[in-house]
Amino acid sequence: MAIRLYADSACDLDRDVLAEMGVGVFCLTTAIKDKTYRDRLDLTPPDFYKMIARPHVLPTTSQVPQIEFEEEFGRVLQESDDDIIYIAFSSGLSGTYQSACVARDRLDPQRITVIDSLSASVGYALTVVRAVRAVEAGFSKAEVIAAIEDNIRRIQHIFVVGNFEMLKRGGRVSATAAALGNLLNIKMICHFVDGKIIPLEKVHGQKKAKQRLLEIMRERGYDIPHQLIGINHSDEYESALELKRLVEAEFGCKEFLISEVGTVIGSHVGAGSYSLFFLTPP
Repeated sequence: MAIRLYADSACDLDRDVLAEMGVGVFCLTTAIKDKTYRDRLDLTPPDFYKMIARPHVLPTTSQVPQIEFEEEFGRVLQESDDDIIYIAFSSGLSGTYQSACVARDRLDPQRITVIDSLSASVGYALTVVRAVRAVEAGFSKAEVIAAIEDNIRRIQHIFVVGNFEMLKRGGRVSATAAALGNLLNIKMICHFVDGKIIPLEKVHGQKKAKQRLLEIMRERGYDIPHQLIGINHSDEYESALELKRLVEAEFGCKEFLISEVGTVIGSHVGAGSYSLFFLTPP
């Protein structure tokens, strides 16, 4: 009996990367001006950021429908005796996890495990990578699930919002606060708490923002030089590379996973954002 791993597009890894790891993927969708796009499939991140740079463009996102889970899970159950583990985008940001749970209960709760990652983007991807490595190491189903849950408990998401425009468009900050934030070059640092995005603090300028990310990493991290470190960016590749260089110089890290934020997460944070992902002590 084998284990089939699944994730969704909110992990911000391209389909070919997930396919190479043997992970199936479900796509969330993004709607822009009455047209719907499958995340990272119909609309690439670079094209998405060009689209939302236009005035009065406010993308909206939708969860994976229950029927898609039922069809794919049902196919696997009929064609094989494999067990299924689906690691889902945070329930604090999407209804995708709940949809998958309904599909599981309708099909076979014994063979289908649905796990709430409480994560997003590359933070979520790091948990998927750990699951893949556990399966490749020959772990039992229970051991794979334990490894996934350990990563979920320990993963840190620390990120800098590039500008206040998308926060304003989405009604998260007032127009006045957005204008002042951009004018004064204020960078908002956020983190995840129980699967939800929570503001942490504000700093002035990119340099101070990056330095503060390193400080938080030192305060919260564990055995940092030997971790797989995650970095993402939304149309901010140079900042991602600079952050990687800073982490290498500060901690001596050798292994990194870097990816661009897709349309779903990008709809909330906009362009110019970047993040750092790492583990706390066990």
